[in-house]
Amino acid sequence: MPAEVDRELDTRGLNCPLPILKAKKSLNDMASGQLLKVVSTDPGSIRDFQAFARQTGNELVEQETVGSDFIHVLKRR
Repeated sequence: MPAEVDRELDTRGLNCPLPILKAKKSLNDMASGQLLKVVSTDPGSIRDFQAFARQTGNELVEQETVGSDFIHVLKRR
């Protein structure tokens, strides 16, 4: 997990596509190169964030599963 994330988004309990929509909104407010950490409980979020990164050009730096949480770290393009 990168030590310095610029913003953290808790989307636990939300199902697709809400975690993606919230992440997209957050990234729009961030500067290029900043890191956004999204915590989700939706198992589908793993592939959703992979597709989101491909489609938007934001870099998916890391994905990690911790207990029932799925953690995604995106770098703003």
